[in-house]
Amino acid sequence: MYLGKASLSYEEPVYIQGYASVVGKKEGEGPLADLFDEIVEDPMFGGENWEDAEGRLQLRTAQTAIKNAGLEPEVIRYIFAGDLLGQLIATSFGLKELNIPLFGLYGACSTMGESLSLGSAFIAAGYAEHILCLTSSHFASAEKSFRFPLGYGTQRKFSATWTVTGGGGVILGKHSGVAKISAVTTGKITDFGCKDKENMGACMAPAAADTIYTHLTDFERSPQNYDKIITGDLGYIGQTILLDLLKEKGIDITEKHMDCGLEIFDCERQDTHAGASGCGCSASVLCSLILKNISTKVWNRVLFVPTGALFSPVSTNEGQSIPGIAHAIVLESTGGSDL
Repeated sequence: MYLGKASLSYEEPVYIQGYASVVGKKEGEGPLADLFDEIVEDPMFGGENWEDAEGRLQLRTAQTAIKNAGLEPEVIRYIFAGDLLGQLIATSFGLKELNIPLFGLYGACSTMGESLSLGSAFIAAGYAEHILCLTSSHFASAEKSFRFPLGYGTQRKFSATWTVTGGGGVILGKHSGVAKISAVTTGKITDFGCKDKENMGACMAPAAADTIYTHLTDFERSPQNYDKIITGDLGYIGQTILLDLLKEKGIDITEKHMDCGLEIFDCERQDTHAGASGCGCSASVLCSLILKNISTKVWNRVLFVPTGALFSPVSTNEGQSIPGIAHAIVLESTGGSDL
């Protein structure tokens, strides 16, 4: 059923039947190293260029997620997947050998939230038995597309974030699993006029604040109804803005908030400046730290809010502002929640 302005509440939960995270060397040197399914030392992933490398990363993530769910590719009805590259080339070239019907998605770094929203709605409506939700990013391919090729040796601002080389994949189904999705809230495009592509946190924070506020309003809940409220990749700067914007609306999530971009790296030790970013940031943290803690009932209910900056090289070069978007997913332990 639909609630409020932007939310769906599922009468029967959609289950996460398996998941996987595959990351690169730098991510494997961070605080979540022991939680990833695979850490790949080769930044090329055996490919010929950075875009090929990300496609191979996404394929490996998909295959591992399917395997972890105890399934075969033939039983996956649909894939909902995307990436940051032009025309989703990491997804289309990387996943073509799976021969599974594909919905290609672009929500920038919020794509994992978009994928889970649409995939869970399809399962809840009875349109599929098993769906793979998937996304990825690669530091080098993202830098090449949105900032500067690595060979330029360009200096990075301290407000900049470090794009995660990683992927996360989730298998959704109708039957019992390690966790469940009980509701979703779809974000809308939010533009506060920020134009600095080296400060993605500031661009995305207003969208995260709007989606979290909308979700709590639609469900008549408070932050205390969640063990954690976890955004995608706001980093230190975006986190501060998010907390301030919500406090202006009378909502304080300070004690509940966590950001994937501040979890995957040790920002000081690994010199990632304001934190981490990329489609693979929220996806790989979801498919390691978050689902691990939900499946073991460390957390019973989490609001997962991947965040995205909706810009392209063309739009920024033409002087356009950078709008943001964020989608909220309610994740619960299979034992339910008393919150």
